[in-house]
Amino acid sequence: MPRRAGAERARAEPGRLRIIGGCWRGRRLPVAAQPGLRPTMDRVRETLFNWLAPIIEGSRCLDCFAGSGALGLEAASRGATAVVQLERSPAVARRLQANAEELGARQLTVYCADALEWLATSSPVAFDVCFLDPPFAADLLAPTLRQLAQDGWLAMGALVYIETDQARPLPDLPADWRWLRDKHAGQVRYALAEVGAAP
Repeated sequence: MPRRAGAERARAEPGRLRIIGGCWRGRRLPVAAQPGLRPTMDRVRETLFNWLAPIIEGSRCLDCFAGSGALGLEAASRGATAVVQLERSPAVARRLQANAEELGARQLTVYCADALEWLATSSPVAFDVCFLDPPFAADLLAPTLRQLAQDGWLAMGALVYIETDQARPLPDLPADWRWLRDKHAGQVRYALAEVGAAP
């Protein structure tokens, strides 16, 4: 029951997000006022980071469509050693940077950049965890997955989190990946894939 009350309070603060675990557990941070910007729900984040618990500490994480920053901040709070956040809106990227500075999160790096352009023009680094939560109507999941797979952005065995509208099918995965988890919460469908793990 207390957890449900906490979720209700979080929904009552649309301009803020709450870190739910790790060293910054309970911290509330501002979210940029941007149409369509929606932090991943607390209960979805709790499930996701339960899935990631065996590997998140010491991991390198890439948050391709950072938005509110909830996923990258949660990863950093739970022990990720490096978190790269990509956000194409200058105003939203400034808020992400301000939140990182407020927390003293030196492991967080924010780039104001389009995710696909950044992936195509930057030197690949093998990340252990990747978060893909683009605007639901933008159809960015499939091209981003292709870019990540072909350019060496993910370590063997890396985990890729995908969040989309519950009415949409999950995108096709690269040939040597497999789905590990697939769940729904309200209007959200969220899933976890493993890289280089096809049977």
